[in-house]
Amino acid sequence: MQSVTEALKNLEVTTDNELFVELGKRFKDAGHELALVGGPVRDAFLGRTAPDIDFTTSANPDQILAIVKKMTKTHWDIGRAFGTIGARFKDDTAEITTYRADKYSVDSRKPQVAFGTDLNEDLFRRDFTINSMALRLPEKTFVDPFNGLADLLAGVIRTPGKPEDSFSDDPLRMLRATRFASQLGFEIEPATFAAMTAMASRIEIISAERIQQELVKLMLGKYPRKGLTALVDSGLAAIVLPELPALKLEVDEHHHHKDVYEHTLTVVEQAIDYEKDYELEPDFALRFAALLHDCGKPKTRRLEPGGSVSFHQHDMVGARIAKKRMQALKFDNETTKTVCRLIELHLRFFGYGDQAWTDSAVRRYVRDAEGQLVRLHALTRADVTTRNQRKAERLSFAYDDLEARIAKLREQEELDALRPDLSGEEIMEILDLKPGPEVGKARNFLMELRLEEGALGAEEAKSRLLQWWQAR
Repeated sequence: MQSVTEALKNLEVTTDNELFVELGKRFKDAGHELALVGGPVRDAFLGRTAPDIDFTTSANPDQILAIVKKMTKTHWDIGRAFGTIGARFKDDTAEITTYRADKYSVDSRKPQVAFGTDLNEDLFRRDFTINSMALRLPEKTFVDPFNGLADLLAGVIRTPGKPEDSFSDDPLRMLRATRFASQLGFEIEPATFAAMTAMASRIEIISAERIQQELVKLMLGKYPRKGLTALVDSGLAAIVLPELPALKLEVDEHHHHKDVYEHTLTVVEQAIDYEKDYELEPDFALRFAALLHDCGKPKTRRLEPGGSVSFHQHDMVGARIAKKRMQALKFDNETTKTVCRLIELHLRFFGYGDQAWTDSAVRRYVRDAEGQLVRLHALTRADVTTRNQRKAERLSFAYDDLEARIAKLREQEELDALRPDLSGEEIMEILDLKPGPEVGKARNFLMELRLEEGALGAEEAKSRLLQWWQAR
């Protein structure tokens, strides 16, 4: 862990930026205060560059705009009502916001906007102490009224004031706490976590779109287990992603099935490890599919004669459950389709090691993946969490063999673009048909031939098509 001195050196090095100094001088000459604030300061201590540059100032929006216009022609005021002016300075995009002293109503996270006059008051209204630090410009004076640096060095997530007040003002902050736990690997301070647990139901006033955004950021974090554990243990997951805590199935006394919840968290971590192998890093669709791949198990769990437990068709049931949840969270259709397809197919491989697949079966595996084969490779490998080393090695070797066979077939055939040997136009010409259902049936027939026997060539395909047509 770095010392305060080392942290301050990181801040000085990372914020050694001509833009910061120039902006600071311009605002000071105009009689206003300016400070770099929030994420950029936090990330500077962590030795990394923040993707967004945020400033706060005593100037009002009109005064901000007057200063910015003299420095760049690229500026916008879409956030003017909230005191924010955006601008592009060469390679940097920045937002400059008037000090805020907002108030919130109980039933909304939208504030009654009020501009403030004091930097400390502005910092107090922010979500966590690690985001409540500032650097006054152009002097580069560090401002930390709520000991954010100490919390940053200790790896602690804490609110500047009473967490109950903070979460009442903006319940989304509870999700942000789990997201920062995932991104930074930090622990949520006990009183802050207790407030999250007690107030979890407040998250219901947050829009699905905002919840989705925080879940995506959480899943793309470096330490998703921390964020997901906090999400479940606080009770927030029961509201925003109930399929996750539902995986905590009662384990029978004879342990005839593994802990599905813990297995799932392990699969997520292993999927992340495989991202580099398959050049997918970072990949939300893969990670979310790993998170929900077994979400069908609670609904399909059956106790069999002899005490064993089965989860028949939990892959198909899980895909339907995942689709419903992702639609409720307003995910786009393409991401939803990708995640659900991976869940549908995540068990397909596990019969491969028991008996040899025909080339036809391998082709169908590729075809059914619908362009998600690489993600399917990563998810399938990640789903092996057995402690039986021999079994794990056997499955790994079997999947190596499957990938080798796919590669070999890919060399011989256009495996990534499987289609019949004849086009729809050619089918209509050969059979003297007009567009309609019969053309689709003929195409399906040829597609089955393609999957079973590989590429036949146009002449052989024509001959087979005519034979099939005459037989009908």
